[in-house]
Amino acid sequence: MKDCKDPSLSSKLDETWKKAYDEGRFHLLDGILYHRTKHTCVMALTDRTLINTILHECHDSVAAGHLSEDRTLERVKTCSWWPNWKKDTAKPVTDVKKPTEPQERNLE
Repeated sequence: MKDCKDPSLSSKLDETWKKAYDEGRFHLLDGILYHRTKHTCVMALTDRTLINTILHECHDSVAAGHLSEDRTLERVKTCSWWPNWKKDTAKPVTDVKKPTEPQERNLE
């Protein structure tokens, strides 16, 4: 895995990517960009469609089991990274509406 450090590229990045780039958190392996933290190295995502797919698979899919916010955050953290991933991950979980109470039926 090689570090991605190109000074000319830093000036072209928007602020959400620039901080992580300047800290040397990106690595390139076989054409795939990875984001590295102290304990993990996961794919860095730029495509909104792919991000939405990850969010669906980590929260809404049958395999995910409609996890809580904390568990969904943990699941996303183990496979991918993008700027503001925590905010994006928490949003679908909080957008889920609680089921309404069943209406009482009068059986008389």
